[in-house]
Amino acid sequence: MILVGIDVAKDKHDCFIQTLEGKVLFKAFTISNNQEGFDELYSKIQSCNDEQIRVGLEATGHYSYNILGFLLNKELTTFVFNPLQTKKFRESLSLRKTKTDKVDAKTISMLLANQSDIDAYSLKLFKNEDLKSLTRYRFRKVQEQSKLKLSLSRLVTILFPELESAVSTIHLNSIYSMLLKYPSAKDIAKSTFSKLANLLEVTSKGKFDREKAKEIRNLARKSVGIYIPAKAMELRQTIELIQVLDSNIAEIEVQIQELMQDSPITSIPGVGFKMAAVIHAEVGDFERFSSADKILAFAGLSPSTYQSGKFVSQHAKLDKRGSKYLRHTLFEAAKHVSRWSPTFAAYLKKKRSEGKHYYSAVCHVAKKLIRVIFHLQKTGEEFQICA
Repeated sequence: MILVGIDVAKDKHDCFIQTLEGKVLFKAFTISNNQEGFDELYSKIQSCNDEQIRVGLEATGHYSYNILGFLLNKELTTFVFNPLQTKKFRESLSLRKTKTDKVDAKTISMLLANQSDIDAYSLKLFKNEDLKSLTRYRFRKVQEQSKLKLSLSRLVTILFPELESAVSTIHLNSIYSMLLKYPSAKDIAKSTFSKLANLLEVTSKGKFDREKAKEIRNLARKSVGIYIPAKAMELRQTIELIQVLDSNIAEIEVQIQELMQDSPITSIPGVGFKMAAVIHAEVGDFERFSSADKILAFAGLSPSTYQSGKFVSQHAKLDKRGSKYLRHTLFEAAKHVSRWSPTFAAYLKKKRSEGKHYYSAVCHVAKKLIRVIFHLQKTGEEFQICA
């Protein structure tokens, strides 16, 4: 068997080729991150004249996409390692602190020889990268939007602090439209009542009537808000950015829905297509996990273990070494299903009655949810709501 270790970087990749027995076929060499470099690597692999070839590289995000796609297209058995895994393995080989790209390439090839129970990276997983990219991109955009909404709340507190008491939330299209035209209490107080009332009625689709417009205008006239032109401009631009992100997120969600196939996960009350998409994108292929506990570990939701001599820690924390996107989504999904599913609601109540903190109890619900998801994916069944 031929073992090929590749240390991926932005402009070049360092490679090392040896046999399973440890015989070096090609000492560490460097290839460019282009077609010429890829062809050079493939030529050297072919020259080894062995039917069994294992290629390993680290999961380095976008830097590894091109070389990974090339290897899969050449139908080479490829393995992708967590960088933490290769780091721990390298440290176990020597007490000396040695870290270079060439050393890493050799370490990965040696790791291939010592990991006989791992599954190869499949073409299905590679194609899943499209869905993963979209869901992670959406996650970042939603985070950006959340920060802007916090900033908007801060600005409203300065310019018209009484507004929040008049509406359920300031983050409504009708309120945004009003603030774009009248960004402060002073502007609203000076506005023509008929124009203000008409603006609110039209943009809220009739939910805000003339009485609500009168209430907002009266509050504006008595407001303690300070008019600061610079803050008014910041408020308008913040709203415009939020609206642009709204449009971007909607476009991303359309593409996610096109990539998402029918999934039994969406049959669980409280889990919509957006949450299901993240779960599918991050897990990739459920077939590569033999149990739900392995998905728990992959998500970083399994407890860490510490035991030394007779001491065994009773307060183990979550290791949080898996996908933060999957962990966050499962945690949010657990909160949703606890509201909509009697089964999960009862389980949350049970954990709370045991004296667990709310977030600790939700974490237990998330673990139960993973087991349910794993079963649904393996069997193709839909979630059954208990009477």
